[in-house]
Amino acid sequence: MHMRFGRRALRVVLGCVVAVGLGSAAAHAEAVMKRIPTQYIAALGDSQATSGTDAATWGLWEVDPGPRGVWIKDYFALVASDGRAPTGWQFDGDAWWLEEHGLIMESPSFPLPAGQYVVTGAREVTSVLTVEAPDADGNQAWSLADGATIYDVTHLRCRAALYTPAAEHETCTPDQTPTQVFPMSPGVSMPNVAGCTKQDYHVLIVIGMMVEG
Repeated sequence: MHMRFGRRALRVVLGCVVAVGLGSAAAHAEAVMKRIPTQYIAALGDSQATSGTDAATWGLWEVDPGPRGVWIKDYFALVASDGRAPTGWQFDGDAWWLEEHGLIMESPSFPLPAGQYVVTGAREVTSVLTVEAPDADGNQAWSLADGATIYDVTHLRCRAALYTPAAEHETCTPDQTPTQVFPMSPGVSMPNVAGCTKQDYHVLIVIGMMVEG
């Protein structure tokens, strides 16, 4: 697999430590990839974008939310337990998440912390996502190394969407989801749900962090 870092592409095997020249004009410090347990980023934006200023709208799942999810058919049991899932996370009826198999997921944490994430779509491209700290206006800049796009590092088999009430006092609940569409095919938008506004997210796989060597 080609892992693309900064100004040079390196052929490496996942899991090894990679020294990367950051190409700074001020210094020639090096960074290394530190392998971490797999995490997932929920990202918004143009799939062909290579940079932007909206990372404050992106979220992070530090643990794979799929296996921790609750099937739609078990929604009323989830309600009966005061919204507490068997794995401990709390369901939010005003903003709930769904994945490609029909599992209700816990919410990712917002905003995405600043740092350098090694991200991939488990296809051809692995890149370094640099996320800056929020500026005075709350905007959070991000960029992917070596011209990679959001699409390049999106895991197409993973789907994630956020559902919120379409209007005040509107009923927006998972049991209204058309379950015959599951499992979703790669690239297909998540289903609309009666009473809800839907926001589809790109899902990026995080396999490591860049740290100073």
